[in-house]
Amino acid sequence: MAQTETARNGAKNAGSILVVDDSPTIAGLLRLLLNRAGYEVRVAGTGLEALSAVEERCPDLILADVMMPEMDGLELTRRIRQDSRTANVSIILVTARGMSADRLDGLAAGADDYVVKPFDPPEVLARVRGVLRRARELKAASPLTQLPGNTRIQEEIDARIRASADFALLYADLDNFKAYNDHYGFARGDDVLKLTARLIQDVAIEEVDPNAFVGHIGGDDFVVLTTTELAPRVAEGIITAFDREAPALYDLEDAARGYIEKEDRSGRMQRFPLVSISIGVATTEHRNFSHYAEAVAIASEMKSYTKKSYGSSWAMDQRTN
Repeated sequence: MAQTETARNGAKNAGSILVVDDSPTIAGLLRLLLNRAGYEVRVAGTGLEALSAVEERCPDLILADVMMPEMDGLELTRRIRQDSRTANVSIILVTARGMSADRLDGLAAGADDYVVKPFDPPEVLARVRGVLRRARELKAASPLTQLPGNTRIQEEIDARIRASADFALLYADLDNFKAYNDHYGFARGDDVLKLTARLIQDVAIEEVDPNAFVGHIGGDDFVVLTTTELAPRVAEGIITAFDREAPALYDLEDAARGYIEKEDRSGRMQRFPLVSISIGVATTEHRNFSHYAEAVAIASEMKSYTKKSYGSSWAMDQRTN
């Protein structure tokens, strides 16, 4: 039966890990290392014991030796991935063989990463943190655009505030998107959102700032985190790229006349211009933020202000505290 040890000395529970190794010495060392880093740790001595432990309570991550009797780490990984209840658990394989072919076998079986024996404790912790971070990002991602969602957005903003870093928060919102959705249907509306996500990523990260962060709040709302200096270039680039693509989102007749017609609740026909994008920008240039919600509120306020303009536009807050 798997043995459990919880974090000591008041350390924060950073996640749950199942260590699988037929060597009590190595398993004990890994348990001690991970427990001191704040993880809740269970230990299993065989692959079969590990399957029972996972079935009893699925951990956040499995750290398994490759070379074990009865069931090796590769087979354990395959069995974990084949079960829909455990298919998404993170897995790191520990191998004494450093050959690239052996590493590829582990990744092909479904492992997320690997550690080579004799392992270096700081490397083990770094790989564990990295795999768990990527897993959290995937869980927090928008299912439509695969961009980080609200949880990751909040974490990113708060991290910059805690570090007293220079940053700009761009809050982007599509104009006339509801009318487009109603007219063409949700499938084409989803295509617009996916296109917008791609354009924002291409401009913010590929063209302007490799360190920029792009997130999807939900619906037609997106955010970008970059530096104050680069914010104008990002905003202008997004608008230029979006306006270039917008006409192709419409049927030829609608694109040619520059609007669509839709009945309001009174049965009267209304005209809606082509979809455009409005961007509000909050920065640390003239004010300090103590909480992510403050930055979001200012950026949202500027976005609402610029939406009063016709077509795509952006506005940056220049006020002081």
